[in-house]
Amino acid sequence: MHNEFTAIVEEDGPWHIAYCAEVPGANGQGKSREECLTSLREAIALILDYRREESLRALPPDAKQELVVVG
Repeated sequence: MHNEFTAIVEEDGPWHIAYCAEVPGANGQGKSREECLTSLREAIALILDYRREESLRALPPDAKQELVVVG
């Protein structure tokens, strides 16, 4: 599945910091821009996986699941 997200990257002294506008709570940091973006990618993936698992755990037993592809 192909996903695209917006990374907002800023410099803070020797550090690069980033957050994702579409995924609240997803933040990254690093000494280089690429290290920062890698950290942000990992945070986005972890948050989305966690949210998916949590929402599936809460489904009633008779609920049906279907795959929806966007993009």
